[in-house]
Parts: sequence; C-alpha cells; structure tokens
Amino acid sequence: MSKTVVIGMSGGVDSSVAALLLKQQGYNVIGLFMQNWDEVDENGCCTAEDDFVDVRRVSALLDIPYYTVNFAKEYMDRVFSYFLAEYKAGRTPNPDVLCNREIKFGPFLEEAKKLGADYIATGHYCKILHDNCVHYLQKAKDQNKDQTYFLNQLSQAQLADVLFPLQDMDKPDVRKIALEYGLATAKKKDSTGICFIGERNFKKFLSTYLPAQRGKILDLSGKQVGEHDGLMYYTLGQRKGLELGGIKGDTEGGRWFVVKKDLKRNILYVSHGDESPLYSKSCEVSGFNWIPKKPEQTEFSCMAKFRYRQPDQPVRVTIKQDGGLHIEFEEKQRAVTEGQYAVLYDGINCLGGGVIESAEY
Repeated sequence: MSKTVVIGMSGGVDSSVAALLLKQQGYNVIGLFMQNWDEVDENGCCTAEDDFVDVRRVSALLDIPYYTVNFAKEYMDRVFSYFLAEYKAGRTPNPDVLCNREIKFGPFLEEAKKLGADYIATGHYCKILHDNCVHYLQKAKDQNKDQTYFLNQLSQAQLADVLFPLQDMDKPDVRKIALEYGLATAKKKDSTGICFIGERNFKKFLSTYLPAQRGKILDLSGKQVGEHDGLMYYTLGQRKGLELGGIKGDTEGGRWFVVKKDLKRNILYVSHGDESPLYSKSCEVSGFNWIPKKPEQTEFSCMAKFRYRQPDQPVRVTIKQDGGLHIEFEEKQRAVTEGQYAVLYDGINCLGGGVIESAEY
C-alpha cells in the first residue's frame, strides 16, 4: 500500500510541482492549503482566495484531494504578535523563519497527521537526510534558491517525517515542468516580501498596528540632517526612503544610509558615503536551535549567513555557558542586524540558527 503524503499547497508554482512529483513517485498525495491571514489588501482583495482557486485547479488536474485549514488565530498569537513586539523594540524581525517553526511545521503537521499522513511535504528548496533517526537539513541543489536559512529553527521532531521534492531541482526546471503539464500556476510570479504583507506598502501596513513617533535624523557628527517618520520603518544599511537627497551644502558624492538607531532618544543616525560604520567584527546570538544536536566542542570554525541569499562567510563560534553564541567574523560584515537570524553551515549541512542580539564594531 502506498504511503500518504500531505503537502502544503500555497497556490504557487513550487508547491504545485512538488505535488506533481510526489504523485509521479507513487505516493498517495493530499493537498492542504493554509490560510494564515484573514485581512484584505489595499485593493480590497483577499489574496488567499485567489491562491486557493489555484490550489483547486492544480489539485483537479493532478486528481488529488485537497483541504483548507485556517490558522489565522495561531498565526496572530505565535508569529504576528512577536513581529510587532520586535519592531516596537527597534529591531528587524524575520517572521518567515518563525512561521515555519510555529505554523508550517507546527499546527500544519498536526492537521496532516489527522488526515493520515505518513509524511508531510512542502515546496521549499532544501534537502533532508534521514540517517538512523537523525535528521540533517541540507542545502538544495539550486544554491540561488536554497531556503535552509528560513528553516533554521526546526526541531528533530519537526524534520522527522518531512519530504522536500524540489531538493534536486533548479527553479527554471520547475517552471518548465509546470508548463509541460499545464499547471495553472506555471507562469505565476513568486511571492516576495514578508509572508502576510505580500505586495502591500510595508510602511502603511505597519502604521495601522504601531503608532509612529517622528524624530530627528542626525549624521555621525551630531548635526541634524532631517526628520524620520518613526524608527520602526528603518533598518540598518537602508538607503531608500530617507529623503535626504537635497540637503543644503551637501556637495560630497555618495548616498545616505542608516547606521544606527537610538530608541531611548528616538534618533536615527545616518552616514553619507562612508560605509565603514556599518561593518562589525562579531555578534552575539541567542535562542540558538542546533540541527541535529549541539556540538560537543564549545569553540569551532564554520560558515555563516546573516541574511537570506548572502554568500557563506567564514566565522569562529564560541558557545557560551548560557547557551548563547559569540560569533567572530573572519572578515568584517556589513549591516549585521538585530532581530535577524545568524545561521551556521558546515559544508552543505545547516547547523541551525539563532537571533542576532547585538553586533560589535
């Protein structure tokens, strides 16, 4: 009897092709669509409705059953509340990482088991190696699309019964297969930005949840060069949206960018042309999740990413007594941002990740 796989179908091309591949491999495939966000966008459209239409069309073509489940409350409690708290604290969170741990491999997994799943699957670009009940998260064949960064918080229990059908696929080949089989999502563009905000104006979206407090923009000499709309709207290294282009007496070349936020005094610090204040030599990391387990040695060298799609950076890691990490960079790193994730790698193996608490300059 064939094994049952419940696949998370988002209405995108990746999960559509993943479902097709599983069907071809002889699995009994069931599609499960998650609605994590109930609100409409700026045009009054609920994008989840459009996505679910595509899930229905793909499922009908593949002749697989499909279900929908609403996790909006869980999402609000476990992901969005954290997202708002982090922005309020002047940090830049990564809710997509949390969404994977708290929703896609949490309540989704429970729902899949109710449907009789032997395995769950997603359209993520990454590999999984199951070896004697130890589960290794590995980089996908398509390094440009590799999404292990976003899965750095998954536990061994969450990885135990997972399949990633796209692990050996290149994105162009995925599109090609979708076209070849006439999938409704073949030419659908990839979703960008934060999962629940989608294509909406981020500033406008955030302002409906957090009251903004205007304040001064100072350069590093302490001179006021403008006003900001609220510290939460800005992130380290940001160039766009500062509106400092036409400052009187500004004859030097180069662009303005954010180098520091002073939450207590509500001041945004910027630099002009000189990027050196953005480069740090090390960082402190908390809440580290080890995959598959914490190493025995407390000091070791490996590679790291401090943001998605960044090339691997050589680092020296020290595990502190409280479980936090001190990560020393071989080369200074630009815009290592509080609230984002530091993710470690040993070759193709993802060793896990944790939240960046501070960077040392």
